[in-house]
Amino acid sequence: MAITVVLLLVVIGSLLFHWLTPWWTTPLASNWGRMDQTLSITFVITGIFFAIISFALVWILWRYRHRPGHTAAYEPENHRLERWLIGVTTVGIVGLLAPGLVVYADYVRPPNDAMVLEVVGEQWQWRFRFEGPDGRLGGTDARFVTPDNRFGLDPADTRGLDDVLVSGNEVHVPLNRPIHVLARSHDVLHDFYVPPFRARMNIVPGQVSSFWFTPTVAGRYESMCAQLCGVGHPNMRGIVVVEPEAAFHAWLAQQGTFTTALAEAAKAKASAVAGGPLVDQGRALAGAKGCLACHSIDGRAVVGPTWKDLFGKMESMDDGTTARVDEEFLRGFIRNPTARSVKGYPPVMPKVELTEPELDALVAYIKAQAPQ
Repeated sequence: MAITVVLLLVVIGSLLFHWLTPWWTTPLASNWGRMDQTLSITFVITGIFFAIISFALVWILWRYRHRPGHTAAYEPENHRLERWLIGVTTVGIVGLLAPGLVVYADYVRPPNDAMVLEVVGEQWQWRFRFEGPDGRLGGTDARFVTPDNRFGLDPADTRGLDDVLVSGNEVHVPLNRPIHVLARSHDVLHDFYVPPFRARMNIVPGQVSSFWFTPTVAGRYESMCAQLCGVGHPNMRGIVVVEPEAAFHAWLAQQGTFTTALAEAAKAKASAVAGGPLVDQGRALAGAKGCLACHSIDGRAVVGPTWKDLFGKMESMDDGTTARVDEEFLRGFIRNPTARSVKGYPPVMPKVELTEPELDALVAYIKAQAPQ
């Protein structure tokens, strides 16, 4: 009898917790209220089955408990009961799947007037791309990904020269305008998720995922990666700013294009060559070892500290001390990145195996990003 009472209390407690819980979904800020409706349908159907099965089990445990003089009747088959179970479970499964399939079919079928936004996931940051004045995105391929071309755009495709590139973790979108999201990854599985939009999609390396939404409430919303993608996964966050159309276009006009990115890369390469072969080698190493995925050279705050003006700077550490970023500091940090942590940045940098000449080159490149 004790297990019967415990099970009954668990069932009642579970039902009460669902109805009285303070954990509710975030306020809706897009057109996908049907996502909430589908979730509610799922909760109702699974809740009903949970209650029926659990209370039936409680009744069975009590009704057929061991009692002296009582023997259970042997009944190996009950065709009537089996037909009822098949019918009821079929209706329940259809009720669970049908609404979700209907909503998903619309979720991946954007309106013709939707604005295209490409989202690129890479450990552990986001990049964004908009169509330029020609209204078309340029072609991309993994073989074109370099430290100077993190989006992997095809330099020979003239359609991509006017594409607007946003390398930071903050992107703006216009209010009440359908947004067609194209999502791809350069390394591992990611998932672009903005909870108030109810919009998310797995991003699988080697393919382009697609969905759409219409932001309906202006504001700043946190985006996040909803798939475990490595040690820096919890910090793969960004901001989506929803604003009126005029403010959005003013922001978009301030962003660079692929053409300006190519020009800046050529200028940086020329500067690196002028700084000597060691700096040029360090620049190549920074790209090959994946350093530039977490450290910018233009002052942008990404996963780790920017390398711009880093050398010679006084940094505050998590242990309350301060340290000057000199050659000794850089060498020690690169060799053992978890020994000390810079305040404000997560200790997620992996240990990179470098030879002494490679370490010399990388330190020289970091030094070159600061005024001499």
